[in-house]
Amino acid sequence: MARELTAKRKSKITFALHAPEAQEVRLAGNFTEWEQAAMTLRKQKNGTWRKTVQLPPGTYEYRFMVDGQWQDDPACVIRQPNAFGGQNCVCIVPGG
Repeated sequence: MARELTAKRKSKITFALHAPEAQEVRLAGNFTEWEQAAMTLRKQKNGTWRKTVQLPPGTYEYRFMVDGQWQDDPACVIRQPNAFGGQNCVCIVPGG
């Protein structure tokens, strides 16, 4: 029982991007080893692409790849400079 109390619970986080003209949208970040294990988002009827992932508490950097081109998440207000002269979006999953 004590082990269960100390285990970090994962939270469901939904990433979404409105890109109705896109053919493919992928999610890449430090939780996917970036491009190595990028996740494909599913296109909704309204043109928004979505993917829900489970992440333990922590701070994560990510970006979208839209038809092979890096793109920021316009809904994300927290950014972190990256090694390529751009910025990564930041998702904070609270502990608890």
